[in-house]
Amino acid sequence: MTSRSFSSGRLRLSAISVLAASVLVLSGCSNGEGPKNGSSDGTTSSASTTATPSATATPTPKPVYKPADAKGKAQNVPVPVKPALADKNSKEGLEAFTKYWFSLLNYGFETGNLTAWSKLSAPSCSFCNVLKNSVAVGYKEGRWQVGGRLSTPSVESKFKPRAPTQQVIVQVIQEDTQYYKADKSVGRAPADGSNTASVVIAAYSGGKWAVSDMHLIQ
Repeated sequence: MTSRSFSSGRLRLSAISVLAASVLVLSGCSNGEGPKNGSSDGTTSSASTTATPSATATPTPKPVYKPADAKGKAQNVPVPVKPALADKNSKEGLEAFTKYWFSLLNYGFETGNLTAWSKLSAPSCSFCNVLKNSVAVGYKEGRWQVGGRLSTPSVESKFKPRAPTQQVIVQVIQEDTQYYKADKSVGRAPADGSNTASVVIAAYSGGKWAVSDMHLIQ
């Protein structure tokens, strides 16, 4: 498997101000009698009324996802959300975790950021370390890569209760990948896409899964 790596419109903010005022003056007198229903000088007035409605709040525009291309790196790549099931020590939990793990790897291929993915990969996972180093090289000194997105259409665990480690058979599809330098020139030769089967070995400890090894099925 080759290493690499998946929002909306502009809104305007407007405000409308409305000023309304009304003044009502009433006066009256009757045959030498004092003012009725008024003040001592024979007038009645009402205070001016001013109403200024507050501006209607508008939602903040969501960042728009833009995949990488020959002109530059990917922008606003959505960060994968970990499903609650991925922390369960069960067949379903292991499979949910494996899909999440690959989604974080795909995020790393698109952005060069494998921080979250690395936390779920054991330091002893040699295949994981190869992937990490490859992504680091692909984004070194302003470089980036185009394509290389991953998908895992088939994930099936061989779950065995109380076993120290678990195996998951995964179909991994990866797109073609092109590489670019910081000056936007073409980098190393492009890598062809692939469709492979892999075995992911994971261990459950401290209420969560971590990948301890991975290898391709020949």
